[in-house]
Amino acid sequence: MRIELSDSPGALARVTVRLASADCNVLALQVIPVPGGVLDEIVVQAAPGVLPADLIDAIRTEGGKCVGITRADVRDLVDEPTAVLRAAGMALSDPSRTAEALRQVLSADAVTHGEAADGQVQLGDLAARRGWSPFTQVELARGQALLDLLDAPAPAMRGVLSDDGVALVLRPGTNDDEDAVAGLHTRCSMKTLFNRYHSGMRTVPRRWLHRLLNPPRGTTMLAQCADQVVALGQLLHTGTPTSAEVSLLVEDSWQRRGVGTALLGALAADARAAGFQELVAWCLPSETSLVRTAARAGLDTTTRREDGLLRVSIAPRGRALSNPIATVVAEKTR
Repeated sequence: MRIELSDSPGALARVTVRLASADCNVLALQVIPVPGGVLDEIVVQAAPGVLPADLIDAIRTEGGKCVGITRADVRDLVDEPTAVLRAAGMALSDPSRTAEALRQVLSADAVTHGEAADGQVQLGDLAARRGWSPFTQVELARGQALLDLLDAPAPAMRGVLSDDGVALVLRPGTNDDEDAVAGLHTRCSMKTLFNRYHSGMRTVPRRWLHRLLNPPRGTTMLAQCADQVVALGQLLHTGTPTSAEVSLLVEDSWQRRGVGTALLGALAADARAAGFQELVAWCLPSETSLVRTAARAGLDTTTRREDGLLRVSIAPRGRALSNPIATVVAEKTR
């Protein structure tokens, strides 16, 4: 029950005594700040035969007002900060469950994607509804904080384990990496380079290195093992506010070991934090490795032929873990 009481000493105590006289046990109490005062939320185990109307009458008898009442379950007895942290952890590990995490944080009846209708509130691209009691500003701020956490920029340097347990670091590229990136291209086969650049080349021209590491409209991320750069990924703005172009280059000996999956997942997390709704990649028609990599990262894709190439559209918010680094680490440390 959510109740409003007069701002006087002992008001809540008198309500709990009144409930106790009806053989009702107060199991939990939460005080919620609201404009002009507070709202008391209490979880009550009602005695057999006691109806919700009886509880409302007991509150009114002590000068209180019942703002909302609904059936509770065991989850309502969990410490509030603990419940919020658990919901945040669920959404971080599986972005497809963001709506469910927000529903738990808000104690909402339902949270759906789309515009809010009458009786709903809008948080980001989600609409929340609760019939038994209006949302308070504190609750809405808590829900928005959850969404802000999920959209926060990823850390600059991230650790990852390959599928066979080798430790790597994902980090932004800098001018000091020119020699390392040149070495990466030298160790790549002509087939790998052709799939990436769609032209026959044995090594990358030196004048390209600065542009690879400092793209004028995007970012470059490197995967490094010990002192060697073994993979490179780029996220480039296309001029369309909701779309960015993504590309990967993974050294032959590191392919099919989860490095490209981790790199693409990290780039997708950065793209989501930047507000992009689509990642676009251009592949040779016979090259499907990027589609497989996106699937391993839990990212949905659609493809179509365009200008003799395969256009791959990737949704940066995945159905599974959008940042596969954490997945790989969890698998190896379990």
